[in-house]
Amino acid sequence: MAESVYKVIELVGSSPDSWEDAAKNAVERAGESLKDLRIAEVTQVDMKMEGGKVTAYRARVKVSFKYQD
Repeated sequence: MAESVYKVIELVGSSPDSWEDAAKNAVERAGESLKDLRIAEVTQVDMKMEGGKVTAYRARVKVSFKYQD
């Protein structure tokens, strides 16, 4: 088995509906330009509020992908 190297980046996704959708949006968007996504870890969640109401759910996600030469 060949040795592999992976890079880890941090993303923030948002959604008006849920933290799960926010994380999914971040990972799926990253998958449009990055290849070999391997692991996604939600590290933090928060909400954006306006006028005392939640307007967006946000998820901070660490994503790893295989390093390509």
